[in-house]
Amino acid sequence: MQKTRILCFAGSTRSGSFNQALAGVMAKKLSLMEMDVTYLNLTDYPLPLFNADDEKEKGLPDNAVKLAKLMAEHDGIFIASPEYNGSVTPLMKNTIDWVSRVPAEGRHPYRSPVFAIGAASPGQMGGMRSLAHFRQILVALGAIVIPEQVSVGNAGSAFDDKGDLKEDRQSAFLEGCAHKLIQTAQRLKPLG
Repeated sequence: MQKTRILCFAGSTRSGSFNQALAGVMAKKLSLMEMDVTYLNLTDYPLPLFNADDEKEKGLPDNAVKLAKLMAEHDGIFIASPEYNGSVTPLMKNTIDWVSRVPAEGRHPYRSPVFAIGAASPGQMGGMRSLAHFRQILVALGAIVIPEQVSVGNAGSAFDDKGDLKEDRQSAFLEGCAHKLIQTAQRLKPLG
């Protein structure tokens, strides 16, 4: 039987990003659960600021097409999205917008995989406000987003030297989210 394929990435390209660390912890957890995991960094997929006039004149950026294809090839996707002013980052929104413009060929990048979301923040709320907005955006695009999510507050001290979460409670939320993502992705995975 083919392994369940899960894609993990963060909506941040900042050096030392807490959300890249969170996406990395989730990728590690899913790998230990014997999933076929792909971890990507959006630094490798730069996109111009979305502009419908540019799209009409120049067409879709190659990286938007590559990301859409990569997303559609996976059964599940975990995205760690930082919080900027109570919402998603400009990078994350721009990426979502460009990928939404790519015509689906077969599997759809938002309607085929199952999504799980998380956030890590230096504040105590752990990005909770942004996760509500992020969920709304994904659902508006037709995505199935599992109710379980990961919110890591005080992220500056939340990770150990190996990159794992220090607190048992946060680790338990991450594990619960990982299990539900796998379970839902396997249940909805196309046959064949």
